[in-house]
Amino acid sequence: MAGFWSLLIGGVTILAGSSLPLGAALGLTGLLLLQFSANGSTFVAVDAVWNVLNSFTLSAIPLFIILGEIMLRSGISERVYAALSPLFQRFPGGLLHTNIAVCTLFGAVSGSSLSTAAAVGSVAYPEMTGRGYERRMVAGSLAAGGTLGLLIPPSLSLLIYGALTETSIGQLFLAGILPGLLLAGMFSIFIFFRAFTNPDLAPVSESRTAPGRIILQLIGLWPFLLLILAIMGSITFGLATPTEAAGVGVIATILVGRFWGTLTPRILAASVYHAILLFAAIAFVVMGATMLAQSVSLLAVPQSILAAVRASGLGPVAVFAAVILVYLVLGCFFDGLSLMIMTLPIVFPLMTGLGFEAVLLGVVITILIEIGQITPPVGLNLSVLVSVTKGEVSLGEVALATVPYWIILLFAAALLVAVPDIALFLPQLLMR
Repeated sequence: MAGFWSLLIGGVTILAGSSLPLGAALGLTGLLLLQFSANGSTFVAVDAVWNVLNSFTLSAIPLFIILGEIMLRSGISERVYAALSPLFQRFPGGLLHTNIAVCTLFGAVSGSSLSTAAAVGSVAYPEMTGRGYERRMVAGSLAAGGTLGLLIPPSLSLLIYGALTETSIGQLFLAGILPGLLLAGMFSIFIFFRAFTNPDLAPVSESRTAPGRIILQLIGLWPFLLLILAIMGSITFGLATPTEAAGVGVIATILVGRFWGTLTPRILAASVYHAILLFAAIAFVVMGATMLAQSVSLLAVPQSILAAVRASGLGPVAVFAAVILVYLVLGCFFDGLSLMIMTLPIVFPLMTGLGFEAVLLGVVITILIEIGQITPPVGLNLSVLVSVTKGEVSLGEVALATVPYWIILLFAAALLVAVPDIALFLPQLLMR
């Protein structure tokens, strides 16, 4: 076992540190383990990669990425933001609440944290800074709100988790709804009290929109809400698999973007092109992680770790606390999806062996990698917001502004472990 850990840690550290892409570093480490620790069984890696890439479930990923890219570029986020803005004008925090609400809705179709942060941030930041909102507070709310795109279904994180662990995608999507809404509510409560105690952070708007007009604007969101229903409703009620729902969602997004947004053939082509690049990057990491997972599984490493944990007398909560610490540390250096793919071969069998429910574990791990999205130096949401602000807010300033949201996310993960029914209620109710 000592030789395995030396080869695993040394291989990943040296190969990743040599500027190789993470997927290549993971794959080569897996091949080394199969060659030198599993009697030259490298041939099994080829079969494992083929089986994963040939998975019907995994084929939903590029479709959801295309969907998110179209949403990002077709101007739909601007219409949603304009419709929701008057709803919160009388609350302390004003448009900061709109950021969270729009990120929540946008996350319900994009599935991507980066797409959500970029789409909403590009609309909200110039609007809010022009009204005198404190720049760091704006950037912090957008970076944190963007993380909701990873949790609220359809979520790329939950989709990949389900595909790699053979957990029901439908149950995972349903399990992400209440925790996602809970986090959105907790973010807004923090913003309310922060703005209430320091009104200079979010100036109160002098203009007032008539209630009737607010209702009409909300009703005007029906194409967007219909898009959410087309995706999630078809999965929830068993009318379509996640892959089929993703296909329906892409077609519906094109129609909504064309007739309700500003989608053109040129924008559509650009969306598909950028989606291909993003999926290629994800698929490469999945391939490498699959090779590593095959070596870990063949050598029965999770079973050995589980036996050692049980012999040590540590309880499931103590072990999970250690897992959380590992995710927090590694989240500083790896992007969220890569981190999840890299760690699942060991974490999933270990935690399910200790009695953790697979669906709940997927939701909690997603929240942990959300924390990594707003943790420097690699926190991708932070980098996106620095870009959106055109450098007016530095990476360090955005990182400091997201610390309260970071704490909220960590509290939410602990709360789900303590009260698992928050995540499991809808799957148990709707998918018995």
